[in-house]
Amino acid sequence: MLKLLTVMLCVLVGMAAAELPSKKYLNLAAIKTMVAAAETEAQKLHVEVTICIVDESGNLLFLEKADGASLNTIQFAQKKARHAAFYRSPSREGAEALKKGNVDVLSFPDFFPNQGGLPIQIDGQTVGAIAASGAKSEIDEAIAQAAIDALLKK
Repeated sequence: MLKLLTVMLCVLVGMAAAELPSKKYLNLAAIKTMVAAAETEAQKLHVEVTICIVDESGNLLFLEKADGASLNTIQFAQKKARHAAFYRSPSREGAEALKKGNVDVLSFPDFFPNQGGLPIQIDGQTVGAIAASGAKSEIDEAIAQAAIDALLKK
């Protein structure tokens, strides 16, 4: 009887250990939804920007430069998005920290103190980030926020 109980206990523990957690991620449909909303917001605001979406590790998922956006916006958008993904906070907060005199932040890996990148958070979990670059920083962030709002259907 003791052997049977031990075997049953081992089987139950093994089954519980085999259960993997589910992880949310940005799939192609989510990316297309965000891009469409960001493009619409940019058109509404009469600006041409580069839009960048990265996963939670900062890996590039989407990059689009508008015809009228300057070439440097390609790098800026990627840096803003990576900052938001890595630090799980808007890149604006990096700019604010630097303005307060905290120059140490410039030594942080992939730290980019420029407004326009926002983390994409689902159920408290950062699944990626989106950024826009090419307009005033406040407008870049508004474009990124419109994309997140569309994803979350706000």
